[in-house]
Amino acid sequence: MKSNQKKPFKEVIAEIESPQDIGKGSWDLPENPTPSQLVKYELCEKILGYQEDNNLSDKEIAKQIDLTLPKTEDILFCRIEKVNSDELINAVSKLFSPAEIKVIVEQKKDTSHVWVV
Repeated sequence: MKSNQKKPFKEVIAEIESPQDIGKGSWDLPENPTPSQLVKYELCEKILGYQEDNNLSDKEIAKQIDLTLPKTEDILFCRIEKVNSDELINAVSKLFSPAEIKVIVEQKKDTSHVWVV
C-alpha cells in the first residue's frame, strides 16, 4: 500500500491490538489498582508533565534522571509494572529539586449507598 493511501479502520485496529505491539504504547491502570500502582502512576504522570512543560525529548529526560532511554520510556508511557518505586522517587527528586514527596493516608468515604435524584 502506498504511504499516501489510508489504511482501512479495521486494519489499523488489528495492528494496535496485535500481541507483538504489546508494551510499545502507554498502559492504563488496571480496573482496580492497588495503592502502590496508583502512586507509581501519579509519579510517572508528574515526570511526563515535566517533560511536556519543558519541551524536552525522551533522551534529555533520561539524561536528567540518570536512567537508560528504555527505562525512561517505561516511565513516560506509564508502564508501571516495569519500573519500581525507588526509580520513580529518585527521578522525581532529580527533576523537582528541591522536592518534597508526601504520602497522604485517608480513609475513603463509603459512597455505595449514595442516591442521585
